[in-house]
Amino acid sequence: MFVRFFKSFRCLRHALLLGMVGFSSTVYAQNCTTKIGAVLPTSVDWGRPIAATAQFAVDLANDAGGVAGCQVEMVLRDTQVDPKVGVDAAKALVDLEKVPVLLGAVSSGVTIPILTSVAVPAGVMEVSCCSSSTKITALAEEGKTKGLWFRTFATSGVQAAVGTMLARDQGYKSVVVLYKNDDWGQDISKLTVRAMKSLGINVTNSIAINDGQASYRAEVTEALKGNPEGIYMALYPKEGISVVREWLSLGGSQNMIMANSMKSDEFKESVGLKYLKNALGTDTASPRVESASKFVEMYKARFNSEPNGPGLANSFDATMVALLAMEAAGPNASGTQIAAQVGKVTDPKGTPIKADTAGFKKAKEVLKSGGSVMYQGATGNVRFDANGDVSAPAVAWSFTESGTKEERYITLEEVDAFMATMQ
Repeated sequence: MFVRFFKSFRCLRHALLLGMVGFSSTVYAQNCTTKIGAVLPTSVDWGRPIAATAQFAVDLANDAGGVAGCQVEMVLRDTQVDPKVGVDAAKALVDLEKVPVLLGAVSSGVTIPILTSVAVPAGVMEVSCCSSSTKITALAEEGKTKGLWFRTFATSGVQAAVGTMLARDQGYKSVVVLYKNDDWGQDISKLTVRAMKSLGINVTNSIAINDGQASYRAEVTEALKGNPEGIYMALYPKEGISVVREWLSLGGSQNMIMANSMKSDEFKESVGLKYLKNALGTDTASPRVESASKFVEMYKARFNSEPNGPGLANSFDATMVALLAMEAAGPNASGTQIAAQVGKVTDPKGTPIKADTAGFKKAKEVLKSGGSVMYQGATGNVRFDANGDVSAPAVAWSFTESGTKEERYITLEEVDAFMATMQ
């Protein structure tokens, strides 16, 4: 719904600009359009706000005069959280729409095949808000991403560490791990099992959950063996709903720890809030800085709701960084040329710029004069390492009648220190 509205709004604005060609040479220069691709799961309830937030960032940049002399059109394709669908969508954007940048994907199991079979071979830059697998870090270390890969979401190691921290703090002596059987789920489950065992927590089992089964009774029955005190889940809402219903019906504990993928109203409402009183979720978090608070204000003004869903701040920053890099690279730049400018727009020594229309205008001026900028966004001052990865603080959250609430904020220093103890 949000995406259709934004698309209609862009078309109207473009039509108005066309009607004013005779009045201003500046407006005439804006009659060009540059495209940016987005491969995001708009067919699921938690995916649509991620796409809408990316479009929000695009609109702010357009209000600032566009990118490299042109207005930006975000061409959106649904991945359905399916690797094959995602690859086909990405190919269409690269081959037909000729986009130099792809935003996405969500789920490492979708992102990795897009990155390796579409983006890298085509020389297209890919920026993900919501893929955390350490397998991508390994690909970058091996030189297989060719400097085209960036993500604004911390790796699975952070969520595994925080999930383990919560299990320890809740006093759980034994935990069973259930995970989505894809690259992301396999990665985070492996890291979580290792982390819990390092603290002496008994992991009674680690069980893969496949998509689209009519029932998960067999998997849940297996998970209940060993009588675990708690359950850790790295699942998506659709499978999570079925798994938790089976788990509760067979007498499983309400002591639950969940990855951020389960931060979904659909999951909460389908399972029932009364069964989730002891459930705690994990997520990466924005630092407690002014730019993060500013994003929340802007988001509420735009959507009339809190940015409670997974990946929203990360989606905003992924889009903004990509657009700033496109501005720095100039007209008709290739994906490789755009990727090479990411350091120039996230420079710790650059001119600080805010993540709004005024900030984007300021960035354009600084970049035009040959300077660099330090982007300050929804997740703070974004910094990428040599592999395109970021670090981040974290939060523990719980479900409420109106959505979710933060139970605990865990600083980056606390996360790093805890991960060091596990090693």
